[in-house]
Amino acid sequence: MTDPSSPASLTEEEARTRAALIEIERYDISVDLRQLLEGERWLASSSVSFTCRRPGATTFVDVVGEVVSARLNDVELDVSSHAAGRLPLPPLEADNTLVVSSVQADTGSGNAILRTVDPQDKLVYVWSSFEPDGAKRAWACFDQPDLKAVHGFQVSAPAEWSVVSNCPPEVVLDRDDGGRLWVFEDTPRLSTYVVVVNAGPFHELREQRGGHSLGLHCRQSLRPYLERDAEELFRVTEQGLAFFEERFAQPFPQERFDQVFVPDMGGAMENWGCVTWSDSVLWRTPPTYAQRQLVATVLLHEMAHMWFGDLVTMRWWDDIWLNEAFASFAATWAAVSATEYADGWASFLTGRQLSAYLMDMGPASHPIRNPVPDVDHAMASFDHITYAKGQAVLHQLMAYVTEERFVEGLRRYFAGHAWGNATLADLMRAIGDASGRDLAAWTESWLDRAGTDTLSLVGTTLLASSPDGGEPRRHALRIGSYTRTPAGLEQIGDLRVETAGTTTQLLDLPVADLHLLNDGDLTFASVRTDESSLQTLLAHAASLPEPVNRALAVGTAWDMLLKGELSTGDVLDCLLNVLASEQSPGVVEPGLALALQAAEQWSPTVLIPRRLARLAAVVVARADEPEHRHAALRTLAWSASTPEHFELLDAAAEGDFDLAWRTMVRRASLGRYDEGAVQALAEQDPNPEAYLRAYGVVAARPVAEAKAEVWEHFWRDRTIPAGPPAQEFAKCFWRPVQHELMVSWAHRYLDEIEALSGEGLLAAGTKVRAMQPTTCDQAWLDRAQDLADAESTIPIVRSGLLQAVDTLTRVLDART
Repeated sequence: MTDPSSPASLTEEEARTRAALIEIERYDISVDLRQLLEGERWLASSSVSFTCRRPGATTFVDVVGEVVSARLNDVELDVSSHAAGRLPLPPLEADNTLVVSSVQADTGSGNAILRTVDPQDKLVYVWSSFEPDGAKRAWACFDQPDLKAVHGFQVSAPAEWSVVSNCPPEVVLDRDDGGRLWVFEDTPRLSTYVVVVNAGPFHELREQRGGHSLGLHCRQSLRPYLERDAEELFRVTEQGLAFFEERFAQPFPQERFDQVFVPDMGGAMENWGCVTWSDSVLWRTPPTYAQRQLVATVLLHEMAHMWFGDLVTMRWWDDIWLNEAFASFAATWAAVSATEYADGWASFLTGRQLSAYLMDMGPASHPIRNPVPDVDHAMASFDHITYAKGQAVLHQLMAYVTEERFVEGLRRYFAGHAWGNATLADLMRAIGDASGRDLAAWTESWLDRAGTDTLSLVGTTLLASSPDGGEPRRHALRIGSYTRTPAGLEQIGDLRVETAGTTTQLLDLPVADLHLLNDGDLTFASVRTDESSLQTLLAHAASLPEPVNRALAVGTAWDMLLKGELSTGDVLDCLLNVLASEQSPGVVEPGLALALQAAEQWSPTVLIPRRLARLAAVVVARADEPEHRHAALRTLAWSASTPEHFELLDAAAEGDFDLAWRTMVRRASLGRYDEGAVQALAEQDPNPEAYLRAYGVVAARPVAEAKAEVWEHFWRDRTIPAGPPAQEFAKCFWRPVQHELMVSWAHRYLDEIEALSGEGLLAAGTKVRAMQPTTCDQAWLDRAQDLADAESTIPIVRSGLLQAVDTLTRVLDART
């Protein structure tokens, strides 16, 4: 699976050696995009001014593509020495200027640069995204995070295009030879992976909010959707900037802040002052609460990176977890504190945190802080441990030292390291000094060990155990005590506890019907209360007063399902009891998703129809509530089985194209495919990518020929964009109830994984994870394990396969 012709992966040792040798002063980069209007060539000239601490020493510059010419200190270099993405440099002087002209023709694979043609109006757009080391595909650079430099950009583009980069344009000039030249203000000192050039005939909206000029950009065909969502996007951006500027005591130092929504991008990227997003989050029908909350959270995540990642940057990719975990933590913190999404911690727990618990109990688990010998291994760390467990652990750190001291530590950290590089030790030192606590042991136990501790209540004793048999971590948590009343569970006690070792005595624990361990979800742990409390929790979770604790009850039941301690039926009972009355939309939508998983993936095939019918009954009852109507109907579209269900859906789908497509997918999965109806809906739907929804309907059919048709679209035609569209397509394709048919396609998936070649790391990861089967047989598990163990398997693929094997093993166990 490794490609011998691909660029060499920079090792940590090579990066340290180069950083000790040279310091970059600035890049002056000229990019010519004019050939991309009709062709595929991205042209660049990179002029690098840098110093050498040991004149006479040698190094190399990173550049992938065709090197046209290169000069070091006005001496022409032999470009034939360029190989594996590296151009060797002759002995350096104390002060050096390197100028490299290059051409990148790979602009169609999504490997750092993507040129796309809108299928509706045929307009061309180009975006770039360079994490972790993609800048070298656009121009020559020293592509590692600790060689920060000022960047000056000049971009030539077709006359009808606009160009967006990290900083505002100083001037836009007409070129004598056609097109326009965009000259941008210098950036501050930035790492190579957070600079950006996006271009195309964008639709732009701009408003002045909170002292900043906020810009939103999208392709022309999505203009109505951006304009629909613009007010909320501007509002959350303003709220987030104000929150972070106050919390970090560091104003965002430039007036302009842009967000560019682009096609066929898997997520979002925190480029300084110019965040690039997947435009699939400009939902083609009015979004549900969960979809709006997702957008707000991603927006705040990328914004947090302006401080944590861009302003202060890790020295090497072994701290990538800290970048991503901190941004994820800060996003929820900001959402709960400064926006309408006050139930953000409950949503996080019911959604992404459960994925972290699952990963942390299997072979794909790893310490949050992981050795990263080379850049290829960095991308394997972009997973639920890095993002979600890391977020939960930082939430625990804030509880451990108090929010006031945590904030003071962050302010010291940003003030001391602005525009430079720092390490985890620097952050922990700042927080430790602010809180008066030595965090060395905390850091080691939480970040350098894999696995999840278990906290168990036995009488008035709190027991802690670690899966590796070592000393359990310290946990700062609350234990809420509740008694049953006619109105529901009423809290009668709130005990704050800091564990130490394996045993903590709880002398002040009151007598109660339910002792809720980890009340408020302040720590990352599997919790097991006493047997009597457990029965109360499962039966009466819906009446807990706070959304986060109702989410905690659901999460505890789900954790017990994963570990074989509760049956799927018991977990579904708990979920449906909560969902029958839950009012927090941040719990309802992820809870419905869990109930759907329990009913159709984790249940024996013979019980799936009955359990889907139970879920359908709950959502039909909630469909008349305006705040929950969209979520209920979308879940019904996955679970409908009676004529009455389809009558309700058809009536509600009038003018709601998303619901109409979902209903059509359900009919197709039941063998009721109507090609004429699919074509008619595709013609009516104003979504420029309605054809993708039609692919989903075909994918759901229980027919091998239909599966084969759409399989090609995903694996070879590149017509299924990354991100939410790929995830939605996979959900249509992998119908667990079609088990006998799907097993052969699960094996076909492994065939494709084995044949992956020349894929970028992000593209490979997307294919492995988005199209992961939801059902399989034992032969598949054995084969997938062998593939994961193969030396030639790249780390990001190995991690995805290990996770798939573990998850599907648990699924098969639960079914039997």
